Amino acid sequence: MSTAVAAPEEPTQEIKGRSLTQIAVGRLRHDKTFIASAIVLIIIVLIAIFAPQICRLLGIDPYELDASAIDDSGGKPIGPWGGASLDHPLGVEWGTGRDILARLLYGLRISLLIATSATILVVILGTVFGIISGYARGFTDAAIGRFMDLILAFPFLLIVLALSGALTQRLTALGVPEGNASRITYLILVLGIFGWPYLARIVRGEVLSLREREFVESAISIGASTPRILFREILPNLWAPILVYATLLLPTYIAVEAALSFLGVGILPPEPSFGAMLSESVQYFTLVPSYLFIPGTVLVIVVVAFNLAGDSVRDALDPKAAK
Repeated sequence: MSTAVAAPEEPTQEIKGRSLTQIAVGRLRHDKTFIASAIVLIIIVLIAIFAPQICRLLGIDPYELDASAIDDSGGKPIGPWGGASLDHPLGVEWGTGRDILARLLYGLRISLLIATSATILVVILGTVFGIISGYARGFTDAAIGRFMDLILAFPFLLIVLALSGALTQRLTALGVPEGNASRITYLILVLGIFGWPYLARIVRGEVLSLREREFVESAISIGASTPRILFREILPNLWAPILVYATLLLPTYIAVEAALSFLGVGILPPEPSFGAMLSESVQYFTLVPSYLFIPGTVLVIVVVAFNLAGDSVRDALDPKAAK
């Protein structure tokens, strides 16, 4: 009599759950748009960081006046394409002979410095006020809400233009070095102060939902302090909208800084910036079009790369996304 031999049981494979961060990273690794834009951004940031070393390696200087590269009569660059040559790959400025490539590299540093610092300030202020407003309710919520409405009611462009001289002088009196240091500080403060209410409203809306969740009620029931509930329990659940907003805000501030420099509120010459180069190039556009197209193209590439990366991060952090 034969006995049937039982087939060996196959080991059950354990199904592991994935956190939102792991899901987002997995999505970004397969997102070709994000990978391409991230590569461009890494190159841009490295170029901005090592701009002085790159200029020394190429033998160019953003402040050096090259009289041999311009015409003695009217300051017109000698040669085609704005005086492009082996010594000046992208040409030289009209009237000064300063190298455009070197000024682009240094202008990129200043634009990224202002935009990054202002974005960090917006994230800090918007997150703190948004969490407090959404969790506190009552008088505190109403007071912060009206304060945000007051800031948003001011016409941003007119305020920036009108207060530029007075506030930069005030910053100088407080110890900030005179000149471009005070102007950079002024731009960072103005962009940060007028920008945080938008993020605060987003954070407040998220906190209103999170405060009713079980983990917050559990923390309250065991007697956790309010700061711990706000910054140890609620804040970790807000990184997704904060990160998305920051990645989309940074390129906006790069463009805003260029626009303000174009209007004369930004960096003082001879310090280079995108807006200043665009402003100076307008009067020579019909004679040397490349002087306008080169900084304009670089500005478009930087802003588009940041926007594409921000869109990819937003899609990756969306729990309802199908990909």
